[in-house]
Amino acid sequence: MKRYRFWLTTLAFCWGALFIPLHQSHAQSQQTVQKVERLSKELNLTPQEKMQLIPILETEAPKLKAIKSDSSLTNVQKLEQLKAVHDQTDPQVKAILTPEQYEKWQTIRRKELQQAIEKKKAAY
Repeated sequence: MKRYRFWLTTLAFCWGALFIPLHQSHAQSQQTVQKVERLSKELNLTPQEKMQLIPILETEAPKLKAIKSDSSLTNVQKLEQLKAVHDQTDPQVKAILTPEQYEKWQTIRRKELQQAIEKKKAAY
């Protein structure tokens, strides 16, 4: 009986360890899809452009989240690192979008950074 309970507990633990990262990954993917849908409306993206942007933003999202949640960084360091990640992503995005769409993309990014700055200021 003890052996059965041991294996059942071990199995439950392993299942939980596997499920949590998959759930987080799925949630992050959902956020990316929602962001692309929002951008699609603002930038008037074609279905092909949307499909090309999703993997780029999915790769970028965990990096941005890690920077934002890193309490060892100052706000200035966070902004610098966020900008560095954006600078890495921008050439890929620029290759997909038209010049007009890319300009709007840049405006949206600047606006998001400004809102993040304002949110931090309000927190203090």
